[in-house]
Amino acid sequence: MTEKPSWKVRWIARRNAVFASSRFQYWAARIPFIRSVARTRATQMFDHLVGFSYSQVLRAAVESGLLDLLAKGPVSASVVAGEIDLSEEAALRLLRATRALDLAEEAGPDGWMLGQQGAVLQADPGTQAMIRHHRLLYADLADPIDLLRRDRKEPTALSRYWSYAGALHGAAERGAETQEYSQLMAASQRFVADEVIGAFRFPGHASLLDVGGGHGEFIRRVGAAYPQMRLGLFDLPEVAEAAREPLAQSVGADRLTCHPGNFFENPIPEGYDIVSLVRILHDHDDEPAMALLRNIRGSLRPGGRLLLAEPMAAIPGAEAMGDAFFGLYLWAMGSGRPRTPDEISTMMREAGFSRTRVVPTAQPVIASCIVAHA
Repeated sequence: MTEKPSWKVRWIARRNAVFASSRFQYWAARIPFIRSVARTRATQMFDHLVGFSYSQVLRAAVESGLLDLLAKGPVSASVVAGEIDLSEEAALRLLRATRALDLAEEAGPDGWMLGQQGAVLQADPGTQAMIRHHRLLYADLADPIDLLRRDRKEPTALSRYWSYAGALHGAAERGAETQEYSQLMAASQRFVADEVIGAFRFPGHASLLDVGGGHGEFIRRVGAAYPQMRLGLFDLPEVAEAAREPLAQSVGADRLTCHPGNFFENPIPEGYDIVSLVRILHDHDDEPAMALLRNIRGSLRPGGRLLLAEPMAAIPGAEAMGDAFFGLYLWAMGSGRPRTPDEISTMMREAGFSRTRVVPTAQPVIASCIVAHA
């Protein structure tokens, strides 16, 4: 005997049949209130359909130097064409495309200047580094089904980049690749740090250890907001050593300790009130992620806390960022996955933490926070 579908299955099937009906679509487009909803959904679908084109307009504006040129504006289309090596017709096409995304604005007969979004982007080299970096993801996603069918350990453009960047993580030299890497890491850590500082109140005289903190942008910003805190950074030896002097100059050598080590192989340094894990857990598959959580739990005294901050799956209002972006990004990278707050909390309790709580952030599309108590 076939089991009867649940009420939810029946409701979804009925709803989808109605929405797919051309008669319903015709009717919905002509009823005032329903028309507004239908138009919004149509716009959302169109954005899904052509989103790649939008991202490529962003890339063109950044990589061509157009934003920097417009910052000195107004400039004419002919000047733009000469400066970025395009025909005047092609330059005008690009300018109009950037205008549609509020990156550029036509200032009458005087020429073109930055739009509102363009002014924000032009002043933010970190976000520009992220836009340049995404060319690797787009290359891997050229055939998404092929990507999903491939063995995750098979090299991709993204996995090659992270393997190479990781090898140069703490390199003293700063070529184009390492400069992009540094900007990329600083931007992602800065965005998350601002969300965490706005959502979580650190005890003023507590001590904080950032595990896998790279060049230290997270503790740099937390340290500026809480000048009495003692700060620690734990990362690979070459990374910790490269971060030591710039961080000491920023937050003060007397309140900073840089600990060299591998968080999968070495014990996490003890004696800190709070351990932070910023955009780290989602980079790793479940088994190594659990090992890392257990390692952190072993370092904390009773009353100590783990503060985890990263983009998560199934967050209301940020669902697309969690699963549609990071889901495929981490698949292409060959390691990790976005997890829901419930999944992370369960893992934390299995690692030995007594209780967990979600800390709401203003922009969950950037990061969500969970605090676990030892």
